[in-house]
Amino acid sequence: MKSSDAFKSHPSYFYESKQNSEQPISSFEQVFSCRFAYGRAAETVLLSEKGQDYLGFAVDSSACSFVLCDGVGLSYRGDFASKFLGRNLLEWLRKGNDLSAQPFERKLQELTELSSREADLYRVEEGTPPLLKEVLEEKQRLGSESMYICGRVDLPNRIHRKGRLWLAWQGDSRLRLFHNQTELSSRFGDNFHTSERWSTRHGSVGGKPHVFQCNLDYLTGYRLLMYSDGLNDLDPISEWVPDTEVQVLMNALHTDGLEDDASFLEIMW
Repeated sequence: MKSSDAFKSHPSYFYESKQNSEQPISSFEQVFSCRFAYGRAAETVLLSEKGQDYLGFAVDSSACSFVLCDGVGLSYRGDFASKFLGRNLLEWLRKGNDLSAQPFERKLQELTELSSREADLYRVEEGTPPLLKEVLEEKQRLGSESMYICGRVDLPNRIHRKGRLWLAWQGDSRLRLFHNQTELSSRFGDNFHTSERWSTRHGSVGGKPHVFQCNLDYLTGYRLLMYSDGLNDLDPISEWVPDTEVQVLMNALHTDGLEDDASFLEIMW
């Protein structure tokens, strides 16, 4: 079968979160089975502000590309950083570029230069109290920041005969891999730290991005799970969580809403 024929038999699917609204737990099933959800912190909803997270994924034929970004709230417009980084990384991943550390680092540097120019277009609103304006302008000078997870799953084909998983990240968003009932997340090491992130001014902060790649030794039985810290109640749970229970965590009624923005993406194949 030609690659173009394979693409026609598995049409693309694309999703990106809307930062000004919620996404209840939803699913997509085709060559991949995907579940996703997005929610803003209760305080953010109350103030009608944008969420700091960005979530997106795309299925193209036998590949699934994805990104989860958690904007740093103490930086200037973390919502801008997460969306700018997320959209551009997802587009880059979908093109099937050379997925190795050096090309990825070059892409991050390219995005740093582009985002700095765009971020400079934002101005502190007129009428802002002088002291607050001074603080905001200093934050703007330092740049907007976001933590992130991104990656791509390629199912077996003529190029990747065993299939391939490629991942990159900086920050403390959760990234977990399972095969059947066994968790394999220890392969990623202890490399998830809040001090690491991407900045519109400085590029990678806290060190170089972490990059992980492996062949897929089995045809089926994989589950890749990622979520931002608003869903840290999932941390001790290894079992598959039903939709209704994920939605309970997203609603967070026990705390009158989420204490932090929450993004959830699960990919199974």
